[in-house]
Amino acid sequence: MNLAPPTVTDDTTDWTALRNFAALRGQLRVSLTPRCNLACWFCHNEGDVPPPVTRQDRTQQPRARSLTAEHYLTLITALMRAGITRTYFTGGEPLASPLARPVLENLPDLGRGHTFTLITNGTLVRTHQPWLAGTLLDRVKVSLHYFSDDSLRAIAGTRTGITTVLDGIDAAREIFDQVELNCLLLQDNAHEVPAILDFALNRRLPVQFIELVGTDFNEARTASAASAEAVVAYLRTLTADEHTEVTGVGQGRRVFRVDGIQIDVIHRNLGRHHVGQCGTCPLRPQCVEGFWALRVDHDGGLQPCLLREDLRLDLKELLADPQQLAAAVAGHITAFTEGTL
Repeated sequence: MNLAPPTVTDDTTDWTALRNFAALRGQLRVSLTPRCNLACWFCHNEGDVPPPVTRQDRTQQPRARSLTAEHYLTLITALMRAGITRTYFTGGEPLASPLARPVLENLPDLGRGHTFTLITNGTLVRTHQPWLAGTLLDRVKVSLHYFSDDSLRAIAGTRTGITTVLDGIDAAREIFDQVELNCLLLQDNAHEVPAILDFALNRRLPVQFIELVGTDFNEARTASAASAEAVVAYLRTLTADEHTEVTGVGQGRRVFRVDGIQIDVIHRNLGRHHVGQCGTCPLRPQCVEGFWALRVDHDGGLQPCLLREDLRLDLKELLADPQQLAAAVAGHITAFTEGTL
């Protein structure tokens, strides 16, 4: 079900919940495409049908795209002017989208405090490096869930070699000051985690190790998830510089510093940010993230929760009026926070 946007005006809009969400470091995650050149078995595709599911069953397809580059830019600009400060570009693989270049080359310059991050599997960065260098992106996060051809094939179902991913990381480092890695903790890659960490430390790249979030799409392989405890124990042999962060939105994390490089371990045992709508949610027992991101898809929908597509707000009719669009999102977040959706 898609919820219709409420009829609101600036005079009647309460912006408090949206701005509190932004102040707690909440993210706007903008999916430029549900398509990807890899097919990682755990992919949640920001709530759309993931590539591995479509590969196995062609009758299961993601939504058709309705947004243009201009629509994306209107939406992003409206929400950032309304208070959102952190925008992340995701997919699928965002650089596989024909809209990546026209969107990323025309990002609004709203001044200090507003950031743009590209999340990528790294395989296409070298190809797009010339124009990426001219964008307003502040940071690139490369997913490195593998460190060999064998693990890349097992996790992502691809013949692409690991050298392509590693070269993409180097290509990003050549044009951006901030490049980070993220690694999902799995039985498939447990034997490679020390090598991934060494790779990050040798290149002085921050890295996040993340426990798997269960969704309907990956429930058949939940036994393949790995606990963060082994990583935490290993990091404690390398450094005594450790603290825990449980403020803000999302899951809590253990933060380590090794030779000045930040290593985050995102850990389900450290709490999460639940709000009013979560109180009666039938899916809460399996929710380990809570409310930490607004997810915009390529069909103009916005979801405050990965597990609840019935809370998706359709914004297409508001794209011609940025003020009304921002007000509708603010009203949706207020209702979600108060538990009245």
